[in-house]
Amino acid sequence: MVANASPALATLRVDHVGSLLRPDSLKAVIEQFAQGQATAEDLRAAQDAAIRDVIARQEAIGLPIVTDGEFRRINFQDSFADSVAGYGTGTLINRVPVSARLRLVRNQPLEEFRFSRAVAQRPVKMTLVSADRVTQRFDWEASRAVYPEIEAFVADVVSIERQIVGELVAAGCAYVQIDAPGYTAYLDGPSLAEMRARGEDPDANLERSLRADNAVIAGSPGVTFGIHLCRGNTAADVAPPRAGHYDAIAERLFNTLDHHRFLLEYDTERAGSFAPLRFVPKGKVVVLGLVSTKVREPEAADDLRRRIEEATRYIAVEQLALSPQCGFASRLNVGANRLSEAEQWRKLELVQRVANEVWG
Repeated sequence: MVANASPALATLRVDHVGSLLRPDSLKAVIEQFAQGQATAEDLRAAQDAAIRDVIARQEAIGLPIVTDGEFRRINFQDSFADSVAGYGTGTLINRVPVSARLRLVRNQPLEEFRFSRAVAQRPVKMTLVSADRVTQRFDWEASRAVYPEIEAFVADVVSIERQIVGELVAAGCAYVQIDAPGYTAYLDGPSLAEMRARGEDPDANLERSLRADNAVIAGSPGVTFGIHLCRGNTAADVAPPRAGHYDAIAERLFNTLDHHRFLLEYDTERAGSFAPLRFVPKGKVVVLGLVSTKVREPEAADDLRRRIEEATRYIAVEQLALSPQCGFASRLNVGANRLSEAEQWRKLELVQRVANEVWG
């Protein structure tokens, strides 16, 4: 069981998932670096400048928690993939074989936190991909020479992530968000079919993932842990997001995971109703992801307030918070999102304004 969190952070009424749109100046240097036209020092300087600016902007609009926008990452899963040796490739986008036993070679989230903490006036949240996601992206069939049993792989992932989290906590990080898109696979028909076609038992997979994600965060007193259950942030005409209602796993998930905050995507009807929120234990907070990061048009404030009120049919308003449904730059590359920076900030300001109206 995870220890009690900081009350101030565990009960925040405003949140966001972490990634923010890279400014054009940073995207230009990223492209130059990829083409060999900029040095690693050039890239680092551009990232530093962009992070200073994006943290200042978050603080200026009143956000109570800030991130570095994940500006040092290309993909949200880099938090693990870029820290660990042993992968046959350097990505978690596809199922990945390993070339050797996994080992931590650098703590990238810790490096990111240290810089952000030094320039931020408000608490900094750090994000880390879940053990569940890493396991779902592990090509065990092609890796049995290294890991004859998948349980040994999961144990190594947990050990590495516990070290990453432990070093973040020791450095003063008080809010760690786990990005867990793997859990919505257990709601999605095609994803379940893929598991079964590989000879896997989805129920056993889910049970193993719940244990692993709990083990990663165990024993960190005073630290708030959130978990974001992502359905995929690519527009439907590019790649279909995962469908299926939370009902299928809600009671088991909400009552097993030890995280303090559940960041749920409720921006479209694919999520179903708020009824599964009745299973959320007292003392936990559900962050309603009602504001889309996939469409440019801002949501109506009245509609957001109405949907929050609708959710209170199943859970107390004191156990709710508001956020965008996903990261603004959480697609598979830094330039894929269709929103402009101005539209992004309008949406974050909307979240802040509506939360102030609902919770004061």
